[in-house]
Amino acid sequence: MLTSTLMIVSPILIAAIGGMICERAGVVNIALEGLMIIGAMTAAITHVLLESKIGFSIPLALIFASLGGAVFSLIHAFASVTLKADQVISGTGINLLSSGVAVFVCQFIFRMDRSLSYKMGMQAWVFGVYPTVWIALVILAAAWFVMYKRPAGLRLRAAGENPHSLAAAGVNVEKIRYTAILLSGLLAGLAGACVVLTQDIQFTVNTINGKGFIALAAVSFGRWLPLGVLGASFLFGFSSSLAVNVFNIRSLDFMPSEVFNMLPYLITLLTLVIFSGKDFAPRAIGKN
Repeated sequence: MLTSTLMIVSPILIAAIGGMICERAGVVNIALEGLMIIGAMTAAITHVLLESKIGFSIPLALIFASLGGAVFSLIHAFASVTLKADQVISGTGINLLSSGVAVFVCQFIFRMDRSLSYKMGMQAWVFGVYPTVWIALVILAAAWFVMYKRPAGLRLRAAGENPHSLAAAGVNVEKIRYTAILLSGLLAGLAGACVVLTQDIQFTVNTINGKGFIALAAVSFGRWLPLGVLGASFLFGFSSSLAVNVFNIRSLDFMPSEVFNMLPYLITLLTLVIFSGKDFAPRAIGKN
């Protein structure tokens, strides 16, 4: 169960780090789900088309998925920063748009609402651990280092706490928020690729299945802190892994499968309710 937990935790953690970066800059990003869908679609299509032609289609799939998520997040950046639109509505629009775009692209390329299945996805390394685990840990360490040890991280956090003071100091707040949104989209796209290349054999509209919203919950439950987000991602990833592995417990065979499938979302809601208490969100989050 440990290996499956790590496999499930990795994309949730990667997407949650992207969401944390974006929201620490003061921009609400509930579009993680949609950005992960775009990343998963891009990765699956890239891998399917290149798997039999070149030997490094998976690294290319990860790169293109990241770029796809970053490009798609420009919609959110333009709407919420440049046009000063409601950030929640903008993110909701991206979530709705991404599913339609994914189905349209698959219909255009494969003549069906999903990608073709590929022969072999990402392979686990020693002890059954996927490379996505190390990718997630490197991204977490890099995010912590930049946020708390570099001037860029200080400006990023200031943009979410007191953007007017930051602007008065001569710093371009809009540029910082654009950068944060693009990084969030890049990481969400990468997270979607990690899901489809390790947990599935093709892309469908149900590939992500709420993982972006779980990552968003991990940001809030983790108090917008790198280590907190890590712990929350492990909790939610473990609950998802439990939902998969609990079928092996014969004494629970009498229960409907839907009970186990709802476990990750139920645990997500319960933890947010129990630990909601004091508001740790950046003070300027959601404010233009």
